[in-house]
Amino acid sequence: MKRQLRNRVFGLAAGTVAFGIISACGGAGDGGLGVADGGIRGTGSSVGPVSGFGSVFVNGVEFFTDDIPNRAVESNDGISSESDLSEGMILRVEGEWQEDGQGTAEKLSYDDTLRGPIDQLAPDPSGAGEFVTVTVMGQQVRVDRQTVVRGITFASLLGGTGAGQHVRVSAWRQADGSYRAGYIGTISRNLTDIELEGTVSAIDTDLNQLTIGTITVEYDEDHVVFGSGLTETELSSATALEVEGSLTGSVLTAVSIDRDDARRFAREDSDDIELTAAIDAPYTALDAGDRPGEFTMGGLTIRVTASTELANGLSLSDLNTDLLVQVEGNFISDTIVEADEIELREANAKVKGAIGAIDSAAGPFEVGGVTVRITPLTILARDDDSAQASVALVSGTQVEVEGVEKSDASGVYIEALKIEVGNEEDGGATNEFELEGGLQNITQFPGSIMVLGVQMSDRDAEYDGEDQDTARDAIVDAFERSETVILEVEYSNTLSGFVANEIELEEDDND
Repeated sequence: MKRQLRNRVFGLAAGTVAFGIISACGGAGDGGLGVADGGIRGTGSSVGPVSGFGSVFVNGVEFFTDDIPNRAVESNDGISSESDLSEGMILRVEGEWQEDGQGTAEKLSYDDTLRGPIDQLAPDPSGAGEFVTVTVMGQQVRVDRQTVVRGITFASLLGGTGAGQHVRVSAWRQADGSYRAGYIGTISRNLTDIELEGTVSAIDTDLNQLTIGTITVEYDEDHVVFGSGLTETELSSATALEVEGSLTGSVLTAVSIDRDDARRFAREDSDDIELTAAIDAPYTALDAGDRPGEFTMGGLTIRVTASTELANGLSLSDLNTDLLVQVEGNFISDTIVEADEIELREANAKVKGAIGAIDSAAGPFEVGGVTVRITPLTILARDDDSAQASVALVSGTQVEVEGVEKSDASGVYIEALKIEVGNEEDGGATNEFELEGGLQNITQFPGSIMVLGVQMSDRDAEYDGEDQDTARDAIVDAFERSETVILEVEYSNTLSGFVANEIELEEDDND
């Protein structure tokens, strides 16, 4: 996992937190994207994954949709209203947003990235189970712990179940042409309603054919609909295209051909934009200094100036290929956005186990000694693929939290990007936990370690490696050299305090 920081704080409802309530509460923090003074911050478009409802939350802003007749969504993918949307779907909102984290939506637009059958599944080759590669009509889609999965579970996909099922995918295109899913959900099988996006590897306008991955696309130039001002002549210069139609074997008969999903970030009448996407090309300085410089994402060039605010702990060297990042800025041309602020949307810490204390005054809750905070960016989900969660977050509830490791005067905490709640019937030990985060301290053996603010004994812990002493010494040496050391720890809460059972040095699994 890439490691980086954000700065948004959004308190839990007092004592008990129910799904559907948190998202409707509005922003309450003083960091990140603004302070609560109510002033207009932007007018234009905001494009990112939906994180909650009660209105629609996108990019940490609560957009009220009352002014949209029937809360309609512009889409030709069977998504006609706000109620058809799901957390994780990448939505474009036209409207305005304020400094207090609230906004007014004038138009909602959604488009699937892929819609069709799963060809095959390949689990995380490291064996860690952090992601699964789902191949949909030849296109590789990374489904990870941050992805919202509906109609099937992440565990089922990881176990190889799902080939042949039809799915709807909302995803970001990555630098190598593969995709990273914000959302994947099963749908009814329908080979006459297929959507395919991908890199065009061959095209023959004389034969009315083009190739996307393993699929041959055929079209009738007199009847196919070209979208977004696209013409048949321009097909030859297209890097990636979106095609909808009917699938027979490996042949897709097109009823429409359009530009790829990068069009969701297109400039409109207003110049302000918020967008979340994966970085296409890393940051490069434009002169001898660090700034100005630029990187690309969503088909746009993002200009970083001396006044661009980087979220707490974020550095220019972090802006690497495929990192999920959120940018707020304004268009200075149709393809260049000058960034006012950049923050990252990539989890770098996690904790799994039963909820302990819930602080009704300050808002956070605790899992295995780790403090967890919810923000307007937090997605709440169930691990049983429920479309809507109805279970409250209370002491004893089993959860898995993915988020960003942060700290303030009160100590280290996780700012949650996704909280997945376990099935009540599954139960689970209330004193056993797993976490992943940066090593804060380690003492000479026999001693202790501190990760995510949790001090625990490692006297009897099993360190990953052929030689236990050597494995621990390597971690101590790296820590003393001030290197970033990421540990994954399985631990227990005992009468004498927290005790580490297994400790593993983690590598960057985003590569």
